[in-house]
Amino acid sequence: MDRFLAPDMLPITLAGAGLVLLLIAMVVLLARGRSNSEVAVRLSEFAGRGVPAQPGAGTRQTLEQIDRVVTQSRQGGNIQRDLARADVKLTVAEFVGIKLLCALLGIGLGVFIGRASLAAMFASGLAGGVLFSFLPNLYLNFRARQRIKAFNDQLGDTITMMANALRGGYSFLQTLDMVSREAPAPMSSEFRRVVQEVGLGRSTEEALQNLLRRMPSDDLDLLITAVNIQMEVGGNLAQILDTIGHTIRERVRIKGEIQTLTAQGRISAWVITGLPVGLAIFISMVNPDYMAPLFTLGMPPEAWCCLPVTGAVMIVIGYFVIMRIIDIDV
Repeated sequence: MDRFLAPDMLPITLAGAGLVLLLIAMVVLLARGRSNSEVAVRLSEFAGRGVPAQPGAGTRQTLEQIDRVVTQSRQGGNIQRDLARADVKLTVAEFVGIKLLCALLGIGLGVFIGRASLAAMFASGLAGGVLFSFLPNLYLNFRARQRIKAFNDQLGDTITMMANALRGGYSFLQTLDMVSREAPAPMSSEFRRVVQEVGLGRSTEEALQNLLRRMPSDDLDLLITAVNIQMEVGGNLAQILDTIGHTIRERVRIKGEIQTLTAQGRISAWVITGLPVGLAIFISMVNPDYMAPLFTLGMPPEAWCCLPVTGAVMIVIGYFVIMRIIDIDV
């Protein structure tokens, strides 16, 4: 045990592990309670009966109040927008709780990796906590990018479907409803939300602007602008949609060719960024004493260029430079 963990750090490690297990148990219990009682509460509300007392109702009300307060902040509003873009069924408070849990896991993993010395444990624990706290945000951004990409790929065919429906005598709202029923996801779910917002009293322009906020896309902005202009001044909307659909399909084709040509650059950026980091973590886990001098304050002046902070900054700069080179706008 002394070889892997200092005796004075054993109580701290055990306390951190206990706290992580407690947080996991709380998240599981709250999720189960929420899923079991949500349907019964909604049915009671629609039937006109009083909402039955549910076990843990006070805890849920407290969490709802916390979520309401967090959502009203600017950061909470941004998180709520990102959750909607990624189509993740979580509240803002639940997402923040997951971020804290990931940060605790990162601290524990960092303390284990830097167990060679106290300074290494502190530095790696701090770095692990910060990095792991951003993992939920990275997942949200990945899901949102994948969903927006799928939406843009389907937009050209969807516009053609809308133009044919308008030629067949459908109104614009009937056309949106048809897209929500017949188009594949995520196109169907987003247009279904537009139809629901219009049915609840919003204007068509406001519902389409909300769609643009959830799905930031230049192609969708072009479609919404054309629809708004046609509603104000009139014109043949089906013919306009045909032209826009052709333009969008060409842009999607050109973007696909660019993605193919720049694939080598993206892979190079990931390999150059991940190789030194992964190698440092592997060596720290296999032989922690070998990496301990990097975290020693009494390093000779000629070794300052190898400091972890300097290396990390240079790696990050190199990654963003490569990604900037291969980022080609269409």
